[in-house]
This record gives sequence, structure tokens and C-alpha cells, in this order.
Amino acid sequence: MSDTNLKGEQSPDQPVPPFTVFSPARKKAIALQTAFSATFSGLSSFIYYPAIRPLAEDLDVSVATINLTVSAYLIVAGIFPSIIGDISDQSGRRVASLLAFTLYFSANLGIALQDSYAALVVLRCLQSAGSSGTIAISYGVIADITTPAERGSYVGIVLEFTNAAPCLGPVIGGIIVQELSWRWIFWLLVMLSGLHLLGLVMFFPETSRKLVGNGSLRPRSRLNRTLWSFRRAPKDQENLKESLGEVTGRMHLPNPFVCLRLLLNRPTFIIISVGSIQYAIFSALGTSLATQMATVYSLDYFEAGLIYLPAGIGGLLAAVSTGKLLDRDYRVISRGLSRGPPSSEGLRLHAPNDLLSFPIEKARLRSIFPFLCIASTATIGYGWALHTQIHIAVPLVLQFLTGATQVAMFVMCGTLLTDFNPDRSANAQSSYNLVRCALAAGLVTALEPIAHKIGTGWYFTVYGMIGLFCAPLLVVLRIWGWQWRRARAERSEVTS
Repeated sequence: MSDTNLKGEQSPDQPVPPFTVFSPARKKAIALQTAFSATFSGLSSFIYYPAIRPLAEDLDVSVATINLTVSAYLIVAGIFPSIIGDISDQSGRRVASLLAFTLYFSANLGIALQDSYAALVVLRCLQSAGSSGTIAISYGVIADITTPAERGSYVGIVLEFTNAAPCLGPVIGGIIVQELSWRWIFWLLVMLSGLHLLGLVMFFPETSRKLVGNGSLRPRSRLNRTLWSFRRAPKDQENLKESLGEVTGRMHLPNPFVCLRLLLNRPTFIIISVGSIQYAIFSALGTSLATQMATVYSLDYFEAGLIYLPAGIGGLLAAVSTGKLLDRDYRVISRGLSRGPPSSEGLRLHAPNDLLSFPIEKARLRSIFPFLCIASTATIGYGWALHTQIHIAVPLVLQFLTGATQVAMFVMCGTLLTDFNPDRSANAQSSYNLVRCALAAGLVTALEPIAHKIGTGWYFTVYGMIGLFCAPLLVVLRIWGWQWRRARAERSEVTS
């Protein structure tokens, strides 16, 4: 049996164990696999946009009616991760991933075969239920295998993949709609998700620290073990069991309300509010490309897909660079303190409170304000560019700026949220999903009727000003966040 138990207790004569037993190469491989899982959430959304008009024609409904399927998708994307997130935190990342992709695969198969608007709405909700939880699972995996000092880069890997979806999804969708039909969008998703599900069954390991500690413990449940692990000889299995120890992974009924309790934590609530406001504006911008911009500039289906490239490329570049920027900011803040940040080598199996001795808010939010100003200004400019029907290059450049700056803020908010809740990272991301998707659904639903009444210029001016409201929230969090976290920890110690 291992000398280290699940609570991270260590015998006095034993050295402190490593934070994780996974090698750097293995951590990168796990991060890449979970990042690809997370890609399907955004891909399902953005590959759908070029199909909005042909779907409206085929099903004999209005574009505004098809937009309701986008809103329904976002509403479910806000609710269902609370269930998947709780399964992920309680029963394991692997179990949650297999459940999510089984549901997602089935939903895509149904959409490809259906012929009615009602079936489309129901199956899009099931598709969202399967794909939306993958982001929460991914953040949980990253929290399991990385320390705060390196976490920014790994979150960047996840967002590199998730932000490839806004870049490639509409182009792929536009080509498919133009050359084949909208049904082939979902046949493509059936094939991709089926192959990925097979890869998860074969190779994706359990990383939940509740079940496997730092990776050195072996879960008893077969669902928490890779199919590849069963290829070992029986003797090797017994040796592994004796040397590493075995943990019983019990299945739990998911509690979707667990994530709501996290919103009572002030630092968590503020960072979720900021990220959700920016995500809602990001979603409204994306939807406007497929509807309003395509109409204003008389674009065909393929061209309607191409106009997503600037925002997607901007987001991809931001995801690649912002993770490294966060790690640099972490080092800069730590050098400015008389006492450095918690050591990566000194982190135990379960060490959620190590950051109580470090102002992580100042590190993660050090560079966010220029991005916020650029995003809000570009959002307002984009609205008036569409309103005046200026040359198409202008709104596309502004889309590049909004895509890059908003994704940079997503990386910062997502990383800080994981830092605040390392032992409940999937549930924290579920809370984030719930709030941001609810806001996004409202903004997307309001896009057509409000823009028709007041014009796109004023519509996006209002949203740009709402985006600027995030600035005072971030200032408050940067000044008092550390103090709130320590006070909460002290109250928890007194209560316990």
C-alpha cells in the first residue's frame, strides 16, 4: 500500500511526495486529449451558424425561430454542466467524459436523421448536454495535474483547442452547407465524436485527486481505468495493486445544486460575473455574423463561414500567448513579495489552501485591463460599422480585436477560477457555465428584435458599455480578493 493516503497525510520519516507522478510529456498528452474533448462544445455551436438560413428554408420557419435553437442550446449548456461537473468531481473525470460523449454522439446521429423543427430543438438540447460539460471536465483535469505556477500555460492549451472552433467551425460548416447539405455537418460530428470516444475508452486516464491522489493510486472501478490498462499481464496488475494501492471509486447521484453554493463565495462570484458578461457579448457578436453581417453584405453560405476567421484567428493567437503571459505575471508578482509563492515541489496531494499565502488575484489580473478596454471599444465600433455598412474589412478587423481580447480574458478568468477552487474545479466551471450561458442566451435571443428597433450601432454600444462595467468589479477583486479568501478560510477553521 502507498505510504501516502488520500488525505495527503505523510509519515514523519517520509519525503513530501510530488504533486503528480505524471511526467511532463504525459501531462501534455493528457492536456491535449482533454482539450480536444472541450473543442466539441464550441465546435457544435459555431459549425451550426452557417446552417441557420438553410435550416430555416428547409424547415419552413423564420431565422428568428431558428435562433431560438441557439438560445436553447445555450440554456442547456448553462444547466447541464452542473450535473456533469458534480459527476466529474465525485465519480471521476473519466466516467464523466465517457457519459458526455456517449450522449453527444447519440444526439448528433439523431439530428442528422430528423426532419422537424421540434425534433431539432430537442436534439440540439441533448447535443448541448453532451458537449457543454466537457469544458468543466477539462478544467478539472488541469487542476488535477498542474500547480499554480504552470497552470496558466495548460489552461492556454485547452483554450487553444476551444478557440480553434470559432475559427474553423464556421468555415467547415459553410463549405459543407454550400457543397453538400446541412445534414452533413452532423454526420461529420458523428464521425469525429465516435472516434474520440474510442480514444477516451482506450487511453484517457483517471486524474481525479479524490480517486487517484497524485496519480499513484489505482481506482477499483473498471470505468475509471483505461482499456489499455487491461492489456497488462495479471502478474503486473497484482504488482501495481501492491505498490500503488487501490482506491474504491463509488458512483454518486449527481447534485446539480452543488455548483450554486460556490456563487456565495465573493471572489468566485466576481470572476464568474466578469467572464460571463464577456462571454455573453462574445456570443452575440458571433451570432450577428451569421445573420446580420451576412445579410448586410449579401454573403453566400461559404462566405458567411469565412467571416468567422478573423475572430477565430484572434482568439487562437490569444489562447496561445495568454497562458504564457499568466505564468510570467505569476513570476513577476512572486518576485515582488518578501515571501515567494508556494513551491511546486512542496505541494502535497491535496493542497487547496496553499494560495492563501499568495495574492493570486494580483498575478492573474495584472494584464487584464488593456484587453478589457480594447474589447469594449471594438464591440462598439463593430456595431456602428454594420449600421453604416462601411467596407467589410472594417467590421472584420474589429472582430479580430474582439476575438483576441475576449479570449485573453477568458483564459485569465478561467485560470483564476480554478485557482480559487482547485478541489472543486469542475463544479466551479459548472457555476461559470450556468451564469454565462444564461446571459448569452438572453443576449442572443434579444439580438434580432432589439437590433431591428434601435439599430445594430446602438445595440452593440449598450453591450460595449456593459463590458466596461467589468472594470470596477476587477478592481474590487484585485484589492480585496486575497483578504476575503483568508477570512473565509479562518471562518472555516473555526467552524470545523
